[in-house]
Amino acid sequence: MAKKTKNTTLKSILDIILYENPSTQDEIAEKLGITRRYVTKLLQPLVKQGVVRRVYILDLKKYEEFSEVFEEEKTSREYAGTYLIKDMLKNMANHVCKQLDMSYEALANYNIELADEALKMDYTTNNMHEKVRSSVDMIISINPYSEFSKTMVFNEIAYDLERIGDYSGHIANFVVKEAYEVDPEIFKYLDKMFKTSKKMVEYSMEAFLNEKVSLKDQIMDHEETVHDLQRKALNNIANQMAETIFEDKDRSTYYLSLSRIVKAFERIGDISIEILDTTRELYSNIPRNTTPERFRRR
Repeated sequence: MAKKTKNTTLKSILDIILYENPSTQDEIAEKLGITRRYVTKLLQPLVKQGVVRRVYILDLKKYEEFSEVFEEEKTSREYAGTYLIKDMLKNMANHVCKQLDMSYEALANYNIELADEALKMDYTTNNMHEKVRSSVDMIISINPYSEFSKTMVFNEIAYDLERIGDYSGHIANFVVKEAYEVDPEIFKYLDKMFKTSKKMVEYSMEAFLNEKVSLKDQIMDHEETVHDLQRKALNNIANQMAETIFEDKDRSTYYLSLSRIVKAFERIGDISIEILDTTRELYSNIPRNTTPERFRRR
């Protein structure tokens, strides 16, 4: 068999071990439509080299060194495990953005069913966070001294994304619990805040996943926009509250909940800045400011 074909089959076997956690060599063989004996033959040299441990676990650092035989491009900073977790984070970011979209759409149309669906999406967000955390723990247990600090950063980004999901839940909860739709005058500010904060999430995750620290300027420009909109929205809410009869408790609660939505969009923007700070520290060795973003502005 040609060397290229052999390497392609071996790469497929290692991908299954890395991403699908097979229980037996029979399972690997069945997935690829080859014999178990051939799986054993291809894996045996890697077991001796320590690339494959107990047949079904890869030593990710050794796999990085060995993977040159596949002639695949990889950056100097990354090894096989980071590809796996970065892919998880990319999927998690896409899911969280969809959760934010659905929460906003529920708010825009005062659609309780859509709001309930957005809230259900938060369970998946939490599961994705747990999956990233477990994968990081697995990589550290396999090779505790390799790229430790960088690996731990993945947990931080997953946690940031989970927090964005939580703030999306605040928006959906408004639709479920409040009796009044958003006033059109206030909604125009919320609409702009949503679009700006979501763009910040997208930019910050692109910066992290693709090492695009150069996106800093765009993200910071959007941050200024969010906080300007926040001030205008809260002033508008305050003016309307001042005109509300004191005894109208439902209206008062409505305005307080509306203020929380404004705060949710602002915090989503702040979390995006935190992701950017983490990215700059990781790739450009620029230490993060330990003061939370919301306090720096004060």
